[in-house]
Amino acid sequence: MISYKEKLPKITTLIFDIDGVLTNGEVYVLKDEFVRAISTKDAYALQYANRSGYRVLIITGGDSEHLKKALEGIGVHEVFLRSSNKIEVYEKCKEKYQFTDEQALYMGDDIPDYPVMEKVGVATCPQDAAMEIKHICHYQSPLKGGQGCVRDVIEQTLRSQNKWFKENAFHW
Repeated sequence: MISYKEKLPKITTLIFDIDGVLTNGEVYVLKDEFVRAISTKDAYALQYANRSGYRVLIITGGDSEHLKKALEGIGVHEVFLRSSNKIEVYEKCKEKYQFTDEQALYMGDDIPDYPVMEKVGVATCPQDAAMEIKHICHYQSPLKGGQGCVRDVIEQTLRSQNKWFKENAFHW
């Protein structure tokens, strides 16, 4: 059986869920909006991956236009909101951006992520993901959602391709 580390050198596209992956899954309800917190380490890694030539996509069931703008502002190529059928969105992304399953890494944490995670080259999840998701993952981060698990998989991917901690890390 091939280990996930042997698959990382083929990755060109990084895809993430938001709630439970980029966030800890908690939503604070304020007067007129829902508020989520994202780790600055995860945000930096998303930005770094983009600047290193990776395609970074978000597929989420959430609908926060503010969060979408913030993520696109740090280099996420595209954020797909209100994605109740994530596999359909994933297939459209493959066609639009011309990548294969083997070139995709996906990090999800719950049942709506399952169909995509069955297809991608590298399926990953945070430490606190649903049991069904843990069972199909190639790699389970030791970190929880919203606490650096995204940085963990991005750093491992870039290191496997000798693209982590390069000159572009210091001069933006």
